[in-house]
Amino acid sequence: MKNRLLILIPILSMFASCTDDITGLNTDTKRPTMTDATYLFTNAEHALVDQVTSTSVNVNVFRLYAQQWTEVQYPQESQYDFSRNIPDTHWNVYYRDVLRDFKEAKNLLTQLKADANAEEAAIIDNKIAVIDILSAYAYNTLVDTFGDIPYTQALDISGNPLPKYDDAQTIYRDLLSKLDAASDALDTNVGSFDDADLIYGGNTGKWAKFANSLRLRMAINMHDVDATYASAQVLAAEADGLMTSSADGTYMTYAETQPNANPLYVDLVASGRNDFLPADTFVNKMNALGDPRRPKYFTLYDDGTYKGGVYGALNTYGSFSHLTETIKKPTYPGVLFTYSEVEFLLAEAAARGIAVSGSAASHYNAAITASMQDWGVASADIVAYLGRPDVAYATAAPTWQQKIGEQAWISYFNRGFEAWTSYRRLDYPVLAAPAITFNNLKEVPKSYPYPVKEQTINATNVQAAIAKSGGTNIGITKVFWDKK
Repeated sequence: MKNRLLILIPILSMFASCTDDITGLNTDTKRPTMTDATYLFTNAEHALVDQVTSTSVNVNVFRLYAQQWTEVQYPQESQYDFSRNIPDTHWNVYYRDVLRDFKEAKNLLTQLKADANAEEAAIIDNKIAVIDILSAYAYNTLVDTFGDIPYTQALDISGNPLPKYDDAQTIYRDLLSKLDAASDALDTNVGSFDDADLIYGGNTGKWAKFANSLRLRMAINMHDVDATYASAQVLAAEADGLMTSSADGTYMTYAETQPNANPLYVDLVASGRNDFLPADTFVNKMNALGDPRRPKYFTLYDDGTYKGGVYGALNTYGSFSHLTETIKKPTYPGVLFTYSEVEFLLAEAAARGIAVSGSAASHYNAAITASMQDWGVASADIVAYLGRPDVAYATAAPTWQQKIGEQAWISYFNRGFEAWTSYRRLDYPVLAAPAITFNNLKEVPKSYPYPVKEQTINATNVQAAIAKSGGTNIGITKVFWDKK
């Protein structure tokens, strides 16, 4: 009997010490249901730059479409094969990994602001403005890739699981308004995300310059569609303050080790594969101009020349120049925007007759100079290059579209999406489809087809968008601003 009591007493003590509230037992401490807005922001920012930077054929093929790079033994993507569901990945990254996280981070910050003091509220307002700027960048990229996309009903799985597709030009106008508002809202006297901001380290002044520079790019894109509106947007962006030096560029430096190393390092080095070469289209143009950036971009071939692989064809890796080690470093920065691009856009604005400060020639020269300085070209070589008759703005080519288009294309090396966008807007350089293509395409793709999964799940809205744009979905449909 005594032994039984000794066993029973601890059991009774355990029950006596318990409370009536056992709800805590339902909480999984290893899988939290709430998070911090900062974590969501950093994750989305990183995912955004990864998508822009990657050269994986499953993720980002824009360097191939711009014919800056080509492939070796598997040239399908250079031949416009979409069967890897590349559009699906691009779509998913932007909507799921970038925009959805930005939206949730903004919601959490808005809730925090309700109980914040004045100083805390000012910091929260800056954080929200930065989120709005990067969200605008993401939506802008989606429009420039696909055309009409979900916007007003996007990111609302419970309210709008099958979102409608909004008119691309209408989205552009709304994004420009949001960028303007976000730029104005930034208070440079207080911080924002600080070290959690992997691009500018919380520097709100630089975020404002990025926002205004993005407004400039979008307005230039629109100029052939609505010159009056676009011109006003260009002048407003310039007045509000653009990037003024390479120090203002939108760069994210990666870590030495995976999974936070530059995706180029992962694709070109860690993979152990040799899948990419500089394209002959690109190398031949630089050879013709004696461009001093060649040793920064490419290695010499065995015969002492720069030799690009045949674009869109089967190539042997050892028979051509290669990409230099510079961009293969794990810490090499990913980039969303450069000062050089701002100067090319201002040159284009002046050539279009928009009353920006400075001439088309002065901005053209500044753009090339900034690009070469970024790549470490010597000052004397820059001066000599600008003095060549086939480079100088006054004599280089018969039209401003060709002058600016060809030089911007060269300067946007390793920035495939911007190079592809500039080509579509200006129709220079002249790029031809390879001899063999998928879907019998006879030209460089002008957009992505809509994702396969989206066509299946949201078929009604996708088909309406396809019909509105001309009834095709194979990559030849031009986005709204690509009118010439």
